[in-house]
Amino acid sequence: MRTDLVDALVAASNAPGTGLARAALAIARIEYPKLDPEPYVGKLDAMGAAARRAIDEDIEATGNTSTLTCIRAVNSYLFDQQQFAGNRDKYEDPRNSCLNEVLDRRMGIPITLSVVYMEVARRAGILVDGVNFPGHFLVRCPEVNKRGSSGLIIDPFHGGALLSEHDCRLLLQRHVGSEVAFDKSLLAPATRHQIIVRMLLNLKRLYVHMRSFPQARLVTEMLIAITPSALSELRDRGLLAYHLNDVTGALRDLQTYLKLASMSEMDKDTRNEHEQIWEHVKTLRRRVAALN
Repeated sequence: MRTDLVDALVAASNAPGTGLARAALAIARIEYPKLDPEPYVGKLDAMGAAARRAIDEDIEATGNTSTLTCIRAVNSYLFDQQQFAGNRDKYEDPRNSCLNEVLDRRMGIPITLSVVYMEVARRAGILVDGVNFPGHFLVRCPEVNKRGSSGLIIDPFHGGALLSEHDCRLLLQRHVGSEVAFDKSLLAPATRHQIIVRMLLNLKRLYVHMRSFPQARLVTEMLIAITPSALSELRDRGLLAYHLNDVTGALRDLQTYLKLASMSEMDKDTRNEHEQIWEHVKTLRRRVAALN
């Protein structure tokens, strides 16, 4: 199942176009191994068609074809009619990161609600990009004939609220404090790969916090599959194998990590980390020797 799941994510990540649904549903199979993606892709298709009808009705009623009119129609459909909402009460629930559950329960976290928003808008003929904003994923819709504009910045977690640049500054301060200075580049469109990686990192953090190490390890395998150069994921997969008493897997990954990481410059913190990992490797080698 692990190989099949990783292969499904890689295929979805490399498929033509910008669609996210199949990649997100492959990720959901960590929690739901037998999940059939087709009914949920079909549900998104139907939602996209309904959103298109809502847009056309608003345009016919107002005679206004602006981007703002289209986005307001999508917002009304998703958040008023369908009642999608951010799950504030159980934010850390892994189901919030599974697209099938988000579509069934109509609640989720910022990134999964944003995936729903992007997939529905795309099917309705509206270009909406993801925004890899620190601490709180957003979406944006380019405004035609407005050069230099960041477009309409939309927060699907808060009912499709339209955010000004000032709002984004406050949002950044609330989520990351002074660690990151606001810059308009933070509102740049995210690639499909960046969005998938962020979804996986969110899940890995949750699983580690819950001490669900087998699931966390599977997430690292998926991350390595789509980003083979991610040394930190090789390290984490080795450490998770160590916690799971997989001596062979842990030794393989941690030794490879130390070898590859030693080729780059290291600061004091990195050297301390490497010393700790080296202690793990020595412990693992003693275990192997004891078995021989």
